Amino acid sequence: MKKSLLVMSGVLLLSTALTACGSKGDNNTAATDSGKQGTASAPVTIKVQGWYTEAQGNWNKTVEAYNATHPNVKVVYESMSEKGDSQEGMKKLDLLAASGEQMDVVMYSSASDFAQRVGAGILEPLDSYLKKDNIVVKDEYKLDPVVDGKYYALPGKMIEWFVLLNKDKLDAAGLKVPTEWTWNDYADYAKKMTSGDGASKVYGSYFHNWKDYALLAQNNDMNNAYLVKSDGTENIDNPRVRFSLDLRNKMENIDKSSVPYFEVVSQKMAYRDVFYAGKTAMLATGNWMVGELSQNAKFNTVFAPYPKFDAKDENGLTEVGADFLGIAANSKNKQAAYDFIKWYTTEGIQTQGLFFSAWKKADIAKNVDAILASGKPDQVKFIDKTSLLSTLKVNKSTKLVVPPTYALQQEKEFLTQVELYLTGKQDLDKTISTAKAKIEDIRKSNAK
Repeated sequence: MKKSLLVMSGVLLLSTALTACGSKGDNNTAATDSGKQGTASAPVTIKVQGWYTEAQGNWNKTVEAYNATHPNVKVVYESMSEKGDSQEGMKKLDLLAASGEQMDVVMYSSASDFAQRVGAGILEPLDSYLKKDNIVVKDEYKLDPVVDGKYYALPGKMIEWFVLLNKDKLDAAGLKVPTEWTWNDYADYAKKMTSGDGASKVYGSYFHNWKDYALLAQNNDMNNAYLVKSDGTENIDNPRVRFSLDLRNKMENIDKSSVPYFEVVSQKMAYRDVFYAGKTAMLATGNWMVGELSQNAKFNTVFAPYPKFDAKDENGLTEVGADFLGIAANSKNKQAAYDFIKWYTTEGIQTQGLFFSAWKKADIAKNVDAILASGKPDQVKFIDKTSLLSTLKVNKSTKLVVPPTYALQQEKEFLTQVELYLTGKQDLDKTISTAKAKIEDIRKSNAK
Protein backbone atom coordinates (compact mmCIF):
# COMPACT_ATOMS: atom_id res chain seq x y z
CA MET A 1 0.00 0.00 0.00
CA LYS A 2 1.55 3.30 -1.05
CA LYS A 3 1.95 6.13 1.37
CA SER A 4 -1.10 8.39 1.49
CA LEU A 5 -0.75 12.16 1.23
CA LEU A 6 -4.08 13.96 1.47
CA VAL A 7 -4.40 17.73 1.52
CA MET A 8 -7.94 18.94 2.01
CA SER A 9 -8.74 22.58 1.30
CA GLY A 10 -5.35 23.51 2.71
CA VAL A 11 -6.17 21.67 5.94
CA LEU A 12 -4.22 18.55 6.85
CA LEU A 13 -6.28 15.80 8.43
CA LEU A 14 -4.98 15.39 11.94
CA SER A 15 -4.08 11.88 12.97
CA THR A 16 -6.21 12.24 16.08
CA ALA A 17 -9.28 12.97 13.95
CA LEU A 18 -8.66 9.88 11.87
CA THR A 19 -8.12 7.78 14.98
CA ALA A 20 -11.51 8.93 16.23
CA CYS A 21 -13.00 7.57 12.99
CA GLY A 22 -12.08 4.07 14.10
CA SER A 23 -9.91 1.45 12.48
CA LYS A 24 -10.80 0.97 8.83
CA GLY A 25 -9.75 -2.64 9.00
CA ASP A 26 -11.87 -3.71 11.99
CA ASN A 27 -14.49 -6.07 10.60
CA ASN A 28 -15.98 -6.66 14.05
CA THR A 29 -17.50 -3.18 13.93
CA ALA A 30 -20.17 -4.26 11.45
CA ALA A 31 -21.40 -7.14 13.58
CA THR A 32 -21.51 -5.05 16.76
CA ASP A 33 -23.20 -2.17 15.00
CA SER A 34 -25.76 -4.44 13.39
CA GLY A 35 -26.71 -6.04 16.67
CA LYS A 36 -27.30 -2.73 18.41
CA GLN A 37 -29.48 -1.37 15.63
CA GLY A 38 -31.51 -4.55 15.35
CA THR A 39 -32.76 -4.16 18.94
CA ALA A 40 -33.27 -0.41 18.93
CA SER A 41 -36.88 0.68 19.56
CA ALA A 42 -36.57 4.21 18.15
CA PRO A 43 -35.64 4.90 14.52
CA VAL A 44 -31.99 5.70 13.95
CA THR A 45 -31.19 8.77 11.88
CA ILE A 46 -28.53 8.51 9.22
CA LYS A 47 -27.22 11.29 7.03
CA VAL A 48 -26.55 10.97 3.31
CA GLN A 49 -24.08 13.66 2.34
CA GLY A 50 -23.29 14.70 -1.21
CA TRP A 51 -23.03 17.79 -3.40
CA TYR A 52 -26.29 17.61 -5.38
CA THR A 53 -28.91 20.28 -4.98
CA GLU A 54 -32.50 19.03 -4.72
CA ALA A 55 -33.16 20.10 -8.32
CA GLN A 56 -30.12 18.16 -9.51
CA GLY A 57 -30.61 15.03 -7.44
CA ASN A 58 -34.24 14.60 -6.40
CA TRP A 59 -32.85 13.34 -3.11
CA ASN A 60 -35.75 14.27 -0.84
CA LYS A 61 -38.16 12.14 -2.87
CA THR A 62 -35.60 9.32 -2.91
CA VAL A 63 -34.98 9.19 0.84
CA GLU A 64 -38.71 9.57 1.53
CA ALA A 65 -39.33 6.46 -0.57
CA TYR A 66 -36.76 4.58 1.50
CA ASN A 67 -38.09 5.86 4.82
CA ALA A 68 -41.62 4.77 3.90
CA THR A 69 -40.54 1.14 3.67
CA HIS A 70 -37.94 1.18 6.46
CA PRO A 71 -39.69 2.42 9.63
CA ASN A 72 -36.67 1.74 11.87
CA VAL A 73 -34.52 4.26 9.99
CA LYS A 74 -34.85 7.93 9.16
CA VAL A 75 -32.61 8.96 6.26
CA VAL A 76 -31.83 12.66 5.84
CA TYR A 77 -30.06 14.11 2.80
CA GLU A 78 -27.61 17.00 3.31
CA SER A 79 -26.19 18.91 0.34
CA MET A 80 -22.62 20.12 0.69
CA SER A 81 -22.96 22.69 -2.10
CA GLU A 82 -25.65 25.25 -2.83
CA LYS A 83 -24.42 25.34 -6.43
CA GLY A 84 -24.35 21.59 -6.89
CA ASP A 85 -20.57 21.77 -7.35
CA SER A 86 -18.93 18.40 -6.71
CA GLN A 87 -15.51 19.83 -5.87
CA GLU A 88 -16.98 22.25 -3.34
CA GLY A 89 -18.87 19.28 -1.91
CA MET A 90 -15.67 17.23 -1.60
CA LYS A 91 -13.96 20.02 0.35
CA LYS A 92 -16.84 20.31 2.81
CA LEU A 93 -16.97 16.54 3.30
CA ASP A 94 -13.24 16.61 4.08
CA LEU A 95 -13.79 19.31 6.68
CA LEU A 96 -16.61 17.31 8.26
CA ALA A 97 -14.34 14.27 8.49
CA ALA A 98 -11.58 16.33 10.12
CA SER A 99 -13.96 17.94 12.63
CA GLY A 100 -15.64 14.70 13.74
CA GLU A 101 -19.15 15.77 12.67
CA GLN A 102 -21.77 13.07 12.08
CA MET A 103 -21.24 11.30 8.77
CA ASP A 104 -22.93 8.10 7.67
CA VAL A 105 -23.31 7.71 3.91
CA VAL A 106 -20.82 9.78 1.91
CA MET A 107 -20.56 10.21 -1.85
CA TYR A 108 -17.57 10.93 -4.06
CA SER A 109 -17.82 11.98 -7.69
CA SER A 110 -14.83 10.25 -9.25
CA ALA A 111 -12.53 7.28 -8.80
CA SER A 112 -9.62 9.56 -7.94
CA ASP A 113 -11.62 11.50 -5.32
CA PHE A 114 -12.78 8.19 -3.87
CA ALA A 115 -9.30 6.61 -3.85
CA GLN A 116 -7.83 9.61 -2.07
CA ARG A 117 -10.34 9.34 0.79
CA VAL A 118 -9.74 5.60 1.09
CA GLY A 119 -6.07 6.42 1.63
CA ALA A 120 -7.00 8.91 4.35
CA GLY A 121 -8.99 6.31 6.30
CA ILE A 122 -12.29 8.16 5.97
CA LEU A 123 -14.23 5.15 4.65
CA GLU A 124 -15.22 1.89 6.34
CA PRO A 125 -14.51 -1.39 4.51
CA LEU A 126 -17.69 -3.04 3.24
CA ASP A 127 -16.35 -6.58 2.88
CA SER A 128 -17.99 -8.02 6.00
CA TYR A 129 -21.39 -6.57 5.03
CA LEU A 130 -21.11 -7.83 1.47
CA LYS A 131 -20.05 -11.29 2.63
CA LYS A 132 -23.04 -11.50 4.98
CA ASP A 133 -25.38 -10.70 2.06
CA ASN A 134 -23.53 -13.01 -0.36
CA ILE A 135 -22.91 -10.10 -2.73
CA VAL A 136 -20.10 -10.42 -5.27
CA VAL A 137 -19.65 -6.85 -6.49
CA LYS A 138 -18.27 -7.62 -9.95
CA ASP A 139 -21.22 -9.97 -10.58
CA GLU A 140 -23.83 -7.53 -9.29
CA TYR A 141 -22.55 -4.24 -10.73
CA LYS A 142 -21.14 -3.04 -14.05
CA LEU A 143 -18.21 -1.45 -12.20
CA ASP A 144 -15.77 -3.06 -9.80
CA PRO A 145 -14.38 -0.38 -7.42
CA VAL A 146 -12.00 -2.68 -5.55
CA VAL A 147 -9.01 -1.05 -3.79
CA ASP A 148 -6.12 -3.29 -2.78
CA GLY A 149 -8.47 -6.26 -2.56
CA LYS A 150 -11.09 -4.50 -0.41
CA TYR A 151 -14.34 -2.65 -1.05
CA TYR A 152 -14.98 0.76 0.46
CA ALA A 153 -17.90 1.86 -1.75
CA LEU A 154 -20.55 0.69 -4.17
CA PRO A 155 -21.24 2.46 -7.48
CA GLY A 156 -24.33 4.65 -7.59
CA LYS A 157 -24.98 6.78 -10.65
CA MET A 158 -23.07 5.23 -13.55
CA ILE A 159 -21.47 7.60 -16.02
CA GLU A 160 -20.90 6.80 -19.67
CA TRP A 161 -20.11 9.45 -22.25
CA PHE A 162 -21.70 10.45 -25.53
CA VAL A 163 -22.19 13.58 -27.64
CA LEU A 164 -25.15 15.96 -27.44
CA LEU A 165 -25.99 17.75 -30.70
CA ASN A 166 -28.26 20.72 -31.32
CA LYS A 167 -30.59 19.23 -33.95
CA ASP A 168 -31.52 22.62 -35.40
CA LYS A 169 -27.87 23.50 -36.09
CA LEU A 170 -27.24 19.99 -37.40
CA ASP A 171 -30.10 20.38 -39.88
CA ALA A 172 -28.97 23.86 -40.90
CA ALA A 173 -25.55 22.44 -41.82
CA GLY A 174 -27.15 19.57 -43.77
CA LEU A 175 -25.61 16.92 -41.51
CA LYS A 176 -27.02 13.60 -40.37
CA VAL A 177 -27.16 12.35 -36.78
CA PRO A 178 -23.99 10.26 -36.41
CA THR A 179 -24.41 6.64 -35.38
CA GLU A 180 -20.71 5.74 -35.64
CA TRP A 181 -17.88 8.22 -36.12
CA THR A 182 -14.27 9.14 -35.33
CA TRP A 183 -12.77 12.19 -33.67
CA ASN A 184 -11.71 13.40 -37.12
CA ASP A 185 -15.36 13.17 -38.19
CA TYR A 186 -16.28 15.13 -35.07
CA ALA A 187 -13.79 17.85 -36.00
CA ASP A 188 -15.28 18.01 -39.52
CA TYR A 189 -18.80 18.37 -38.08
CA ALA A 190 -17.54 21.15 -35.79
CA LYS A 191 -16.13 23.16 -38.70
CA LYS A 192 -19.38 22.84 -40.66
CA MET A 193 -21.51 23.97 -37.71
CA THR A 194 -19.37 26.95 -36.70
CA SER A 195 -20.84 30.28 -37.73
CA GLY A 196 -20.79 34.01 -36.97
CA ASP A 197 -18.20 36.26 -35.34
CA GLY A 198 -17.55 37.99 -32.06
CA ALA A 199 -20.24 37.82 -29.40
CA SER A 200 -22.69 36.22 -31.85
CA LYS A 201 -20.34 33.41 -32.83
CA VAL A 202 -21.62 29.84 -32.52
CA TYR A 203 -18.90 27.22 -32.16
CA GLY A 204 -19.28 23.71 -33.46
CA SER A 205 -17.71 22.25 -30.33
CA TYR A 206 -16.98 22.92 -26.67
CA PHE A 207 -14.40 21.19 -24.44
CA HIS A 208 -14.39 21.89 -20.72
CA ASN A 209 -11.26 22.22 -18.56
CA TRP A 210 -11.55 18.76 -16.94
CA LYS A 211 -8.91 16.08 -17.48
CA ASP A 212 -11.47 14.08 -19.52
CA TYR A 213 -11.22 16.66 -22.29
CA ALA A 214 -7.43 16.37 -22.41
CA LEU A 215 -7.78 12.60 -22.94
CA LEU A 216 -10.41 12.50 -25.68
CA ALA A 217 -9.06 9.47 -27.57
CA GLN A 218 -7.60 7.88 -24.43
CA ASN A 219 -11.07 7.81 -22.92
CA ASN A 220 -12.11 4.90 -25.15
CA ASP A 221 -9.04 2.75 -24.60
CA MET A 222 -10.61 -0.41 -23.18
CA ASN A 223 -7.69 -1.40 -20.97
CA ASN A 224 -6.75 1.95 -19.43
CA ALA A 225 -8.74 5.10 -20.12
CA TYR A 226 -6.95 7.11 -17.41
CA LEU A 227 -3.78 9.21 -17.38
CA VAL A 228 -1.90 6.88 -15.02
CA LYS A 229 -1.88 3.13 -14.52
CA SER A 230 -3.03 1.52 -11.29
CA ASP A 231 0.55 1.64 -9.96
CA GLY A 232 0.81 5.38 -10.55
CA THR A 233 3.10 5.26 -13.59
CA GLU A 234 2.25 7.55 -16.48
CA ASN A 235 -0.11 6.62 -19.29
CA ILE A 236 0.12 9.79 -21.37
CA ASP A 237 3.14 9.26 -23.62
CA ASN A 238 1.16 7.41 -26.26
CA PRO A 239 -0.46 8.14 -29.64
CA ARG A 240 -3.95 8.54 -28.19
CA VAL A 241 -3.04 11.35 -25.78
CA ARG A 242 -0.84 13.09 -28.33
CA PHE A 243 -3.66 12.89 -30.86
CA SER A 244 -6.15 14.27 -28.33
CA LEU A 245 -4.08 17.33 -27.48
CA ASP A 246 -3.15 17.97 -31.10
CA LEU A 247 -6.82 17.74 -32.09
CA ARG A 248 -7.83 20.28 -29.48
CA ASN A 249 -5.07 22.66 -30.53
CA LYS A 250 -6.16 22.48 -34.16
CA MET A 251 -9.85 22.91 -33.38
CA GLU A 252 -9.42 25.72 -30.86
CA ASN A 253 -6.44 27.66 -32.20
CA ILE A 254 -6.32 26.93 -35.94
CA ASP A 255 -9.80 26.00 -37.21
CA LYS A 256 -11.47 28.17 -34.52
CA SER A 257 -14.30 25.60 -34.47
CA SER A 258 -14.19 24.87 -30.73
CA VAL A 259 -14.33 27.36 -27.86
CA PRO A 260 -10.69 28.31 -27.04
CA TYR A 261 -9.32 27.05 -23.74
CA PHE A 262 -8.38 30.58 -22.67
CA GLU A 263 -12.00 31.71 -22.98
CA VAL A 264 -13.25 28.66 -21.08
CA VAL A 265 -11.07 29.39 -18.04
CA SER A 266 -10.89 33.20 -18.16
CA GLN A 267 -14.68 33.53 -18.44
CA LYS A 268 -15.28 30.65 -16.01
CA MET A 269 -17.65 29.07 -18.48
CA ALA A 270 -20.14 26.44 -17.36
CA TYR A 271 -20.52 23.76 -20.02
CA ARG A 272 -24.28 23.40 -19.41
CA ASP A 273 -24.87 27.11 -19.93
CA VAL A 274 -22.82 27.18 -23.14
CA PHE A 275 -24.90 24.37 -24.61
CA TYR A 276 -28.28 25.62 -23.37
CA ALA A 277 -27.53 29.09 -24.74
CA GLY A 278 -26.91 27.63 -28.20
CA LYS A 279 -23.30 28.87 -28.21
CA THR A 280 -22.03 25.42 -29.17
CA ALA A 281 -23.62 22.91 -31.52
CA MET A 282 -22.01 19.85 -29.87
CA LEU A 283 -21.01 18.82 -26.37
CA ALA A 284 -19.20 15.61 -25.46
CA THR A 285 -20.40 14.85 -21.95
CA GLY A 286 -21.71 12.27 -19.52
CA ASN A 287 -25.14 10.64 -19.38
CA TRP A 288 -26.13 12.66 -16.29
CA MET A 289 -27.13 15.30 -18.83
CA VAL A 290 -30.23 13.33 -19.83
CA GLY A 291 -31.79 14.07 -16.46
CA GLU A 292 -30.69 17.69 -16.67
CA LEU A 293 -32.08 18.08 -20.17
CA SER A 294 -35.42 16.71 -18.96
CA GLN A 295 -35.57 19.75 -16.66
CA ASN A 296 -33.82 22.40 -18.76
CA ALA A 297 -33.78 21.57 -22.52
CA LYS A 298 -34.47 24.58 -24.75
CA PHE A 299 -34.17 23.11 -28.26
CA ASN A 300 -34.27 19.78 -30.06
CA THR A 301 -31.36 17.64 -28.87
CA VAL A 302 -30.10 14.42 -30.44
CA PHE A 303 -27.44 11.99 -29.25
CA ALA A 304 -24.46 10.28 -30.87
CA PRO A 305 -21.98 7.69 -29.60
CA TYR A 306 -18.64 8.81 -28.21
CA PRO A 307 -16.26 9.25 -31.20
CA LYS A 308 -13.60 6.63 -31.94
CA PHE A 309 -9.83 7.15 -32.14
CA ASP A 310 -9.52 4.90 -35.18
CA ALA A 311 -12.24 3.93 -37.67
CA LYS A 312 -11.41 0.26 -37.03
CA ASP A 313 -12.08 0.57 -33.28
CA GLU A 314 -15.23 -0.86 -31.75
CA ASN A 315 -18.22 1.50 -31.82
CA GLY A 316 -19.45 3.05 -28.58
CA LEU A 317 -16.41 2.55 -26.36
CA THR A 318 -16.55 5.18 -23.64
CA GLU A 319 -14.82 5.98 -20.41
CA VAL A 320 -16.83 5.00 -17.37
CA GLY A 321 -17.31 6.67 -14.03
CA ALA A 322 -19.68 6.70 -11.10
CA ASP A 323 -20.71 8.26 -7.86
CA PHE A 324 -19.07 6.15 -5.17
CA LEU A 325 -21.16 5.66 -2.02
CA GLY A 326 -19.45 4.48 1.14
CA ILE A 327 -19.88 4.33 4.92
CA ALA A 328 -18.05 6.97 6.94
CA ALA A 329 -15.60 5.29 9.28
CA ASN A 330 -16.87 7.42 12.18
CA SER A 331 -20.55 6.55 11.62
CA LYS A 332 -22.37 5.24 14.68
CA ASN A 333 -24.95 3.53 12.46
CA LYS A 334 -22.88 1.60 9.97
CA GLN A 335 -25.35 -1.22 9.32
CA ALA A 336 -28.18 1.24 8.61
CA ALA A 337 -25.83 3.21 6.33
CA TYR A 338 -24.87 0.04 4.45
CA ASP A 339 -28.51 -1.02 4.07
CA PHE A 340 -29.35 2.32 2.46
CA ILE A 341 -26.34 2.13 0.12
CA LYS A 342 -27.32 -1.37 -0.99
CA TRP A 343 -30.92 -0.24 -1.69
CA TYR A 344 -29.95 3.00 -3.44
CA THR A 345 -27.39 1.41 -5.76
CA THR A 346 -29.90 -1.19 -6.92
CA GLU A 347 -33.57 -0.17 -6.69
CA GLY A 348 -33.18 3.40 -5.48
CA ILE A 349 -31.76 5.00 -8.61
CA GLN A 350 -34.86 3.94 -10.52
CA THR A 351 -36.98 5.67 -7.85
CA GLN A 352 -34.80 8.77 -8.09
CA GLY A 353 -35.55 9.02 -11.81
CA LEU A 354 -32.58 11.17 -12.87
CA PHE A 355 -29.55 8.95 -13.37
CA PHE A 356 -28.41 5.72 -14.99
CA SER A 357 -27.73 2.71 -12.82
CA ALA A 358 -24.56 0.63 -12.49
CA TRP A 359 -26.67 -2.33 -11.35
CA LYS A 360 -26.55 -5.13 -13.90
CA LYS A 361 -30.23 -5.95 -13.39
CA ALA A 362 -31.38 -2.44 -14.31
CA ASP A 363 -33.24 -2.15 -17.63
CA ILE A 364 -31.92 0.67 -19.88
CA ALA A 365 -35.27 1.42 -21.52
CA LYS A 366 -37.05 1.55 -18.15
CA ASN A 367 -34.23 3.71 -16.79
CA VAL A 368 -34.76 6.18 -19.65
CA ASP A 369 -38.53 6.18 -19.14
CA ALA A 370 -38.09 6.86 -15.42
CA ILE A 371 -35.81 9.84 -16.15
CA LEU A 372 -38.13 11.31 -18.77
CA ALA A 373 -41.18 10.77 -16.53
CA SER A 374 -39.45 12.81 -13.81
CA GLY A 375 -38.84 15.69 -16.20
CA LYS A 376 -40.92 18.66 -17.27
CA PRO A 377 -43.12 17.91 -20.32
CA ASP A 378 -42.16 21.18 -22.04
CA GLN A 379 -38.49 20.19 -21.77
CA VAL A 380 -38.80 16.42 -22.32
CA LYS A 381 -40.36 17.05 -25.73
CA PHE A 382 -36.99 18.37 -26.95
CA ILE A 383 -35.18 15.09 -26.16
CA ASP A 384 -34.91 12.68 -29.10
CA LYS A 385 -35.58 9.34 -27.42
CA THR A 386 -34.77 7.29 -30.52
CA SER A 387 -31.17 8.50 -30.87
CA LEU A 388 -30.74 8.42 -27.09
CA LEU A 389 -31.72 4.75 -26.81
CA SER A 390 -29.68 3.70 -29.85
CA THR A 391 -26.64 5.47 -28.42
CA LEU A 392 -27.05 3.96 -24.96
CA LYS A 393 -27.42 0.49 -26.45
CA VAL A 394 -24.12 0.68 -28.38
CA ASN A 395 -22.22 2.16 -25.44
CA LYS A 396 -19.57 -0.17 -24.03
CA SER A 397 -17.75 0.86 -20.89
CA THR A 398 -13.98 0.72 -20.65
CA LYS A 399 -12.49 -0.91 -17.56
CA LEU A 400 -12.78 1.20 -14.42
CA VAL A 401 -9.38 2.36 -13.18
CA VAL A 402 -9.27 3.05 -9.46
CA PRO A 403 -6.01 5.02 -9.33
CA PRO A 404 -3.55 5.49 -6.47
CA THR A 405 -4.58 7.69 -3.55
CA TYR A 406 -2.35 10.50 -4.84
CA ALA A 407 -3.79 10.55 -8.39
CA LEU A 408 -5.46 13.96 -7.95
CA GLN A 409 -2.00 15.49 -7.56
CA GLN A 410 -0.97 13.84 -10.84
CA GLU A 411 -4.11 15.12 -12.58
CA LYS A 412 -3.33 18.65 -11.43
CA GLU A 413 0.22 18.57 -12.76
CA PHE A 414 -0.91 17.08 -16.07
CA LEU A 415 -3.56 19.75 -16.54
CA THR A 416 -1.05 22.49 -15.74
CA GLN A 417 1.04 21.34 -18.69
CA VAL A 418 -2.03 20.96 -20.92
CA GLU A 419 -2.96 24.57 -20.20
CA LEU A 420 0.50 25.76 -21.22
CA TYR A 421 0.15 23.87 -24.50
CA LEU A 422 -3.37 25.02 -25.37
CA THR A 423 -2.48 28.65 -24.65
CA GLY A 424 0.59 28.51 -26.93
CA LYS A 425 3.26 28.66 -24.23
CA GLN A 426 4.94 25.34 -25.00
CA ASP A 427 4.88 22.67 -27.71
CA LEU A 428 3.39 19.20 -27.52
CA ASP A 429 6.67 17.35 -26.91
CA LYS A 430 7.52 19.64 -24.00
CA THR A 431 4.01 19.18 -22.62
CA ILE A 432 4.25 15.39 -22.62
CA SER A 433 7.82 15.18 -21.34
CA THR A 434 7.26 17.64 -18.49
CA ALA A 435 3.97 16.03 -17.47
CA LYS A 436 5.66 12.60 -17.47
CA ALA A 437 8.41 13.84 -15.17
CA LYS A 438 5.94 15.50 -12.79
CA ILE A 439 3.74 12.39 -12.65
CA GLU A 440 6.76 10.20 -11.93
CA ASP A 441 8.02 12.56 -9.20
CA ILE A 442 4.64 12.37 -7.44
CA ARG A 443 4.62 8.57 -7.69
CA LYS A 444 8.10 8.30 -6.18
CA SER A 445 7.35 10.73 -3.37
CA ASN A 446 4.32 8.68 -2.37
CA ALA A 447 5.99 5.27 -2.60
CA LYS A 448 7.35 3.52 0.47
